[in-house]
Amino acid sequence: MDMFHNLLLGFGVASTLQNLIYCFFGTLLGTLIGVLPGIGPTATIAMLLPITFTLPPVSALIMLAGIYYGAQYGGSTTSILVNLPGEATSVVTCLDGYAMARQGRAGPALGIAALGSFFAGCVATLLIAFFAPPLAEVAFKFGPAEYFSLIVLGLIAAIVMARGSLLKAMAMVLLGLLLGIVGTDVTSGIKRFTFSLADLSDGIGFVTVAMGMFGFAEIINNLELKEKRAVFTSHVHGLMPTRADFLASWKPVLRGTALGSFLGILPGGGAILSSFASYTMEKRLAKDPSRFGQGAIEGVAGPESANNAGAQTSFIPMLTLGIPPNSVMALMVGAMIIQGIIPGPQVMTERPELFWGLIASMWLGNLMLVVLNLPLIGLWVRLLTVPYRLLYPAILMFCCIGVYSMNNSSFDVILTACFGLLGYVLSKLDCEPAPLLLGFILGPMLEEHLRRAMLYSRGDPSVFFTRPLSLALLLAAVGMLFLAVIPTVSRTRNEAFRE
Repeated sequence: MDMFHNLLLGFGVASTLQNLIYCFFGTLLGTLIGVLPGIGPTATIAMLLPITFTLPPVSALIMLAGIYYGAQYGGSTTSILVNLPGEATSVVTCLDGYAMARQGRAGPALGIAALGSFFAGCVATLLIAFFAPPLAEVAFKFGPAEYFSLIVLGLIAAIVMARGSLLKAMAMVLLGLLLGIVGTDVTSGIKRFTFSLADLSDGIGFVTVAMGMFGFAEIINNLELKEKRAVFTSHVHGLMPTRADFLASWKPVLRGTALGSFLGILPGGGAILSSFASYTMEKRLAKDPSRFGQGAIEGVAGPESANNAGAQTSFIPMLTLGIPPNSVMALMVGAMIIQGIIPGPQVMTERPELFWGLIASMWLGNLMLVVLNLPLIGLWVRLLTVPYRLLYPAILMFCCIGVYSMNNSSFDVILTACFGLLGYVLSKLDCEPAPLLLGFILGPMLEEHLRRAMLYSRGDPSVFFTRPLSLALLLAAVGMLFLAVIPTVSRTRNEAFRE
C-alpha cells in the first residue's frame, strides 16, 4: 500500500499544470537536440543548469530528466533518415535503420523505434519505483567508510567502462579529482591550488567545467566536420509497423529492455553501452545474422529499447545513493546541489514529493514522447536541413549567458572557454571527458567521507577493511580493475612474443 500511496503522491505532483508544462518542454527539447546532430543531452543540460536555479526543484529536475530520455527518442530519427546519429546511443541504429529507409521502410523503422522506446521507458520507470525504495533503505545503513568504498567502486567502474585506453580513463578521473579540490578547504580553511586568484577561492564551478568540456568543446569539434546531410526521404508514410514487424520485434524489445535496465544501473554503463550490447546480442541470437546491416528490424527494436531503459534506470543510483553513474546523472547531481538538495537516500524521506514526482513524470513524459514523435516526423525532417553554422552562434551565446548569470562573473566565462579548449585537446588525444566530470563531482564527496571515516576510527585506516560492506565494495572495485587489466596485459605479452 505504501507504494500505491507514494505513486499517488507522485502523480499528484507531476500532473500539476506547471510540472506538466516543464515535462512537455523537457521532452520536446530533448527530442529536438536528439534529432539535431552535434548537440547532445549533456551539453544541453549543462547549458540549462543556470536556468534551473530560478525554478522550483521538482520542476527543474522533471525538465532535465525529460531532456535526457527525450534525446534517446530523437536520436533514432536522424539515424534512420540521414544515417547520422543525433545522439551517441543511436549509433548502432544507423546500421539497420538507414538500410530500412533505403528500402522504403523508414516509417516502420521510426514506428518500432518509438513504440519500443515507450515500452522500455515505462518498464524502466516501474523498476525505479519498485527497487529504489529498498535500495535507499540499505543506503541508510551506510557509514562514512561504506560511502568512501562505494565512491571508489563508482570511479573504478567509470574507468573500466570508459571507451578507449584504460590508462587515459584513469588519468581523466585523477584530473577530475584534482580539479575538485581546488578552493578553500572546509576543515582547515586553507586555500588549495588557487594560484592566489580570489575567483578560485570558492573552487571551480560545476557549471563552468560541464559547459566547457561538453558545450564549448563539442562546438569546436563540430565546426571541423564537413556538413553532408542528405535526408534520404522527405516524406515518411506508414509509421505503424506490420504484423510481421511486430512478431519479429517483440522479443528484441523485451531483451533490450531487460539488458538496458540492468546496464543502466552500473557506473559508466547507461544508455550507450546498453544499445551496443543489445545489438550484439540480437545479432548472435538471430537465425540469419547476415540480415543485420541490411535492414533487419530487430537491429532497430532491440538497441532503441535498450538505450531508453538504460537512460532511465541510471536514475536509480543517483536518486538513492547520490552516486552518478554517467555524465548526465553527474549534471543532475549538480542541479540538485544548486537547488540546495543533498543527493542520497535522505531525498526519499525528506523530499518525497520530489522523488516520487520525478518518477511519475517519467511515465507522463514517455507518453508525451510517443504523441510528439510520430506526428511530428515531418517537422523533424525539415529541421535536419538547418546548417550547423546557423546553430552554433546561438548555442555559444546561451552558454556564455548561462555561465555569467551564475555568479555575474566574467572570470567564469573565461574559465569555461579554457575548459572548452582543454576538452577539445583531450578529444584529439582520444580521452573521454565523462570520467573527468565524474571525478570532479565525486572527488569532494570522496574526501569528505574519507575524513569522516578516519575521524570516527581515530586515524585507524583498517576501518575500511574491518567493516564487511566496505570491504566487499573495495574487493569488487579491485576485482573489476583486475578483470579490465588482464586483456590489456595479455595483448601486450602476445605482441611482445610476436616481435
